[in-house]
Amino acid sequence: MPEYKAPVRDTKFVMQELLNCEQHYQTLGYEDASIDMVDAIIAEAAKFNEQVLAPINQIGDQQGCSWYEGEVSTPDGFKEAYQQYVAGGWPTLSQPVEFGGQGLPSSLNTAIGEFSSAANHSFAMYPGLSHGCMATLEGHGSEQQKQMFLPKLVEGSWTGTMCLTEAHCGTDLGMLRSKAELNDDGTYRINGSKIFISAGEHDLSDNIIHVVIARIPGSPAGTRGISLFIVPKFNVNDDGSISDKNGVSCGSIEHKMGINGSSTCVINFDNATGHLIGEVNRGLHCMFTFMNAARLGVANEGVAAAEAAFQGSLAYAKDRLQMRSMSGPKNPEGPADPIIVHPDVRRMLLTQKSISEGGRALIGYLSQQVDIVQASTDDVAIAKAEANLALLTPIAKAFLTETGLECTSHGVQILGGHGFIKEWGMEQLMRDTKISCLYEGTTGIQALDLLGRKILGSKGELLKGFAAEIASFCYANGQDPALSNYCLTLGGYVEELGKYTEIIAAKAMKNPDEVGAASVDYLMYAGYVTLAYFWARMAKVANEKLAQDSADGAFYQAKMKTAKFYFDRILPRAKGHAACMENGAGSMMAHAVEDFAF
Repeated sequence: MPEYKAPVRDTKFVMQELLNCEQHYQTLGYEDASIDMVDAIIAEAAKFNEQVLAPINQIGDQQGCSWYEGEVSTPDGFKEAYQQYVAGGWPTLSQPVEFGGQGLPSSLNTAIGEFSSAANHSFAMYPGLSHGCMATLEGHGSEQQKQMFLPKLVEGSWTGTMCLTEAHCGTDLGMLRSKAELNDDGTYRINGSKIFISAGEHDLSDNIIHVVIARIPGSPAGTRGISLFIVPKFNVNDDGSISDKNGVSCGSIEHKMGINGSSTCVINFDNATGHLIGEVNRGLHCMFTFMNAARLGVANEGVAAAEAAFQGSLAYAKDRLQMRSMSGPKNPEGPADPIIVHPDVRRMLLTQKSISEGGRALIGYLSQQVDIVQASTDDVAIAKAEANLALLTPIAKAFLTETGLECTSHGVQILGGHGFIKEWGMEQLMRDTKISCLYEGTTGIQALDLLGRKILGSKGELLKGFAAEIASFCYANGQDPALSNYCLTLGGYVEELGKYTEIIAAKAMKNPDEVGAASVDYLMYAGYVTLAYFWARMAKVANEKLAQDSADGAFYQAKMKTAKFYFDRILPRAKGHAACMENGAGSMMAHAVEDFAF
């Protein structure tokens, strides 16, 4: 099993050197978030994840969770690790002070969240779902609901979930059958069954607070008739103390491809007491507070997977001796050269490195946009941040999980036969990561959201804003010899993305299927271009540091070299996606259903 080391140096590079978090936090009024404080939190988070969570990662995969008479037990060490997690104050980090939180920026929590996903994806699911639950309550709950539920959720002694999916409907939430009937005291009776509920039942916390969508009788059909409810495992008194058992039970747990240490449950609601969040029939609107927070978290899982795969692959490639380098022996005293000298192994290692580091920069940027929305008083800055999040969240979620999964596949390939063996951990990492491509809307759903709703729905305005940011960077740095080629190349790709947007929009006027046919290729094209922008920005910072004769020269040289690899070997993939977009829906939709018979 590879030993995980949190990427502390690169995390600090992104936060402090690329994105200037110190000025960012001061502007938003986060006075406690000094560089010293940030450094201390990152260091402690690294220690916790390396020493507590990583060692029980493989145990979680081997043992999985167990179900008995409606109760779920987590793998050995998970309960003790969660107790340490709570004792360390980690759940409180970016939560409001008024409910017991530390009031630190969300972006700081996101940065260290990557460590947890990389060290132990299964464990990270338990507290991870609570953040979305808390965001939904904070954004849409009544004052009484906040006082009843948030202090214990913030503390970590209670955890939260999101209960959306039903057996007959996944993404199409308008088909839900769960019912909510009004009681005389203003609460609701919730009846129905939900599946695929992550952390829906476990032995880590004293209570589990479910955020549940259901339809009130008489409400409109489809998504217009969805309402949102708080349904606790144990009922809660007005003062926040636990009362009797609610009508909530775990019918079973799923037997999954990966993340076996995370309980994925069938949750049944039988006349369970629920509390309406927000307005009747406005549940989908409220729920997207949860969904958008979760989508950024899942994108971070993709980065974490790429980083973990890179670390394991690199350690193996340095030690494993196989064949001789085609350009002459590099280990003449040994029987063969380490496989890291071979070009194809370099290709895979540098793909992992460029995706993880580029993805980390994108996630850092987006998490700062979240900070602005949450804490800024500047309406113009908030509007710009909201536009960036609307455009880039589906790109980050889908692109970083798809490429993260690719990086885990490279990990298996680099280790060869050992990659396919459980003891080495690479096959677990690949199995654990696939779910991230499905969570919070599959890649296809994210692509339709991006192209159909965000790009075409805004008549291209959302794209224009971010494209203008990239154009501004290219204009400002286009004469710099170290950056001129990057700026010229990047400008061409952005211009081409605008062209394909217009082509698809024109085709869709005649055939709406053109949007669905182009959407995933469009998203992946946009993803490669977006990461190229952040690699160009990182190259600029690294080049400036090298000009200052920095003592950390090897780090910055590596950044420059990886940027060149990304532009030379990864960004050109976008051209293949462009060709697919250009070729349209014709061959895809030409088959009759009967043609698929076998």
